[in-house]
Amino acid sequence: MDAISQDGQSALTIIAFIGSVFSPYYAWARQRHKSAHSAPPAAENHCAVNVVLYGAGGKRWAMTERGAADLHRTATTLNIGPSALAWEGDALCIHLDETTVPWPRALRGEVRLHPHALCEPSYSLSEAGAHRWQPIAPSARVEVAFDRPGVRWQGPGYLDSNFGDAPLEDHFVRWDWSRADLRAHHSAVLYDAWRRDGGQTSLALAIDRHGTVTPFEPPAPAPLPPTAWRVERRTRSDAASEPARVEKTLEDTPFYARSLVRASWLGEPVTAMHESLSLDRFASPMVRCMLPFRMPRWAG
Repeated sequence: MDAISQDGQSALTIIAFIGSVFSPYYAWARQRHKSAHSAPPAAENHCAVNVVLYGAGGKRWAMTERGAADLHRTATTLNIGPSALAWEGDALCIHLDETTVPWPRALRGEVRLHPHALCEPSYSLSEAGAHRWQPIAPSARVEVAFDRPGVRWQGPGYLDSNFGDAPLEDHFVRWDWSRADLRAHHSAVLYDAWRRDGGQTSLALAIDRHGTVTPFEPPAPAPLPPTAWRVERRTRSDAASEPARVEKTLEDTPFYARSLVRASWLGEPVTAMHESLSLDRFASPMVRCMLPFRMPRWAG
């Protein structure tokens, strides 16, 4: 899920992983399995809650990987270590108790996501359906209340899910994803995925306040400047008179970027949450050796 404060000065991203797709430990375990012809590693042994809080006090990042003993789940709850997610009525309630890296500080608080509507359809991103995506709550109201640090705000948010049967880098070269709220509680999501088989998956979906999904013609491709790590960024915009631009880069890593982007969708100016992911970069042995500094593993 992600959220932006009403004044646009703060933002939050939370990702709960079962079988963390960006885990170097999971990737190394899969390599050992292939070389030893042993049983494949269990996804449940590579779980994490990634929390990133952006604001005036800077950025706080946490992503501690945990094993199967720290995973507990039911149809409506998900507990990974000391953090928990649960549906309470129509709201998703998230209790966070994590430790930041590289400087260890508490990241502790509560987040409540109130969907304007729930969206049932899921969409295949890969040709064989090995990877799917579901925009669960394309538009939502989010309440943020952290004790450590002391931060409270409200703003628009979003909730989705990705799930699949194979490593992302086996099926994709890269992708760009973005979402924005439109007028009258409508929202729109764009997905462009470049596949290993040489094809491309492009989705442009408008979702109304009742959760009804209407595909629309994707706007024209619009280039964006690369990040400091030289990760490519692309979006789409339908206003040639007002070119798409990056307002703020929230996350800049060797293989992934999260940004706030200005563009025009369906003839309306939007500020979109945007991400670019390079799976070629992620699969690099050098990058994977860097990741434990941002993604420690708890052996308890």
